Amino acid sequence: MQELTHPNSEILKDLIHYKMPFGKYKDYVIADLPVSYLEWFYREGFPSGKLGMLLGTMLEIKMNGLESLIHGLRKVA
Repeated sequence: MQELTHPNSEILKDLIHYKMPFGKYKDYVIADLPVSYLEWFYREGFPSGKLGMLLGTMLEIKMNGLESLIHGLRKVA
């Protein structure tokens, strides 16, 4: 996973716009998914591609208390 010392703003923007395409939380924005759902994917395996990368990134953000990275962007968006 990419180190977050200099967050990629495009990835952060995707977290507040990209919607879950399937499952229990279909149509929820990735940033709004509960930690328990993200942890389930961590245990079962993240999907391949962009979706998996976004889910893993969101889990890292939430587990490390970095939600402020997202909140600032939501005010601008």
